Amino acid sequence: MKRFILLLALLTAFPPLATDMYLPATPHLQEIWQQPLSIINLTLILFFVTYCISLLFYGPLSDRFGRKPPLIVGLLLFILASLFCALSQNIWMLIGARIVQAMGAGAASAISLAMARDRLESGQREKVLSQISVIMALAPMVAPLLGSLIMEYFSWSWIFVSQGFMGMVALWGVYLTPESHEGEKEAAPFVSLIRSYGRVLKNYRLVGIVFCNAVTSLPLFAFIAASSGIYISRFQLSERLFGLLFGANAFCFMLGSMICMRFGKKIGTFRMITAGYAGIGIGGILMLCVPFSNYWQLALPMGLITLSLGLSRPPSNNLVLEQVTRDAGTASSTMVFSYFIFGSMSMVVISFDWSDKIEFIGRMACVSGMVSFGIWIFLKRYLHVTRD
Repeated sequence: MKRFILLLALLTAFPPLATDMYLPATPHLQEIWQQPLSIINLTLILFFVTYCISLLFYGPLSDRFGRKPPLIVGLLLFILASLFCALSQNIWMLIGARIVQAMGAGAASAISLAMARDRLESGQREKVLSQISVIMALAPMVAPLLGSLIMEYFSWSWIFVSQGFMGMVALWGVYLTPESHEGEKEAAPFVSLIRSYGRVLKNYRLVGIVFCNAVTSLPLFAFIAASSGIYISRFQLSERLFGLLFGANAFCFMLGSMICMRFGKKIGTFRMITAGYAGIGIGGILMLCVPFSNYWQLALPMGLITLSLGLSRPPSNNLVLEQVTRDAGTASSTMVFSYFIFGSMSMVVISFDWSDKIEFIGRMACVSGMVSFGIWIFLKRYLHVTRD
């Protein structure tokens, strides 16, 4: 079981690893290729947009053909694209390779949650999802530091070589793992895909909590896109200190997940989610009100926001999976797609020339916290919950 949990953690960590390791290199690439930050950020924005679109296909395909075949294809795409990223000679080659890399990463995220739904019962699954969140939080914590070290001793291209190696490790783990779902060949692939999404999108309970989760991604992804510009360019911090500050947010997310894992049964799933959504809004208010004019204005409130995300994500993800008795892959794809497509939109918006990006992230956190909290308070009485 420990190996299975580690494999799930690695698969779900593909998006943060594929982005956060690369963040310290963005100012360097902007300088050597003489491109504005808005163009450099296309390597992040188009990665997430493509990643989100690919999610819509991998989930239903895994419901129909089993989990392993589409997952293996996706990992092979990720490995090859990582090598092409490393060999890129200009920004447009890198953008193209990142798009293909995103196509592969989508398989890891969509199918890993469906594998957890296949093999684990509800109570055990929530605990395992919390454990995965703790392990996964180490990825964005370590990734910028690792990226900074690679930049210091080697070149930016080795960041993508290391990502390709990560893909090979995941591919080997998937090869050794037994199939958890044999597939349901009930109709032609396209018809089956439409039917699966029809069933999932008619489930208003699932759609409601998926929307709440998606809204909470707005301040986090805005921070991911803007953090290097704020910390390195605006406040003139070193790449290593940027990595430490960025990693501190991952530590806060991990701490929230550990609290959820340790006290979730005693406090209750619903209270954890309520506290998490409220904390995001409070973090946004603090970002607008703290009496600092340096990088702590961003760092301290973002710590509370990521802690709150760590509290709410594992139990809310589990609740999404509990709302379905079939189409687990499609439900998983819908959940992850919504989360990252909202996040991608916030990355686009934060890339505009705002007068104060810290203030804008704070406003975004206020709105997302209030919206998710309000919908959750209304919705929670109608959710299906399995007791075991």
